[in-house]
Amino acid sequence: MEKDDRLKENIRIELAIEQLQKVPSQEMLAHTLTVLRRRMKEGGELIPALDQNAGMNSLQMRVLRTEDGRSWFLAFTSFEEQIKDSNPVMSAFTAKIEQLFQMTLGEKNIDGLILNPWNRTIMLDKNLLRIVMGENA
Repeated sequence: MEKDDRLKENIRIELAIEQLQKVPSQEMLAHTLTVLRRRMKEGGELIPALDQNAGMNSLQMRVLRTEDGRSWFLAFTSFEEQIKDSNPVMSAFTAKIEQLFQMTLGEKNIDGLILNPWNRTIMLDKNLLRIVMGENA
């Protein structure tokens, strides 16, 4: 339950993404990014999707390649979102939002991070990650 407590406020992120999906607009995107920034500043956490082929001695982020050839890290806002994944390897690890975003920005072969890839999804390319982080995009 301790891990759930660290993730429970992420419902705000899920609701913002859901609103963005219903009414896709620049205003709703800005709202969603603002909610992400607030959760990050509060020390919010996400569940990183881990690569099942990396081996027991190595924790590596799972990479999803989209049809356009781009590569993305994956993360989830809650254990309920993670269960929707077809990957049998479930992570009990959580990581600070800010750390995940910084790590993603630092990987030159990664285009961004997909949050909740199977439901209430948002694809955060590096430009959007920089906006959330408060960096110049």
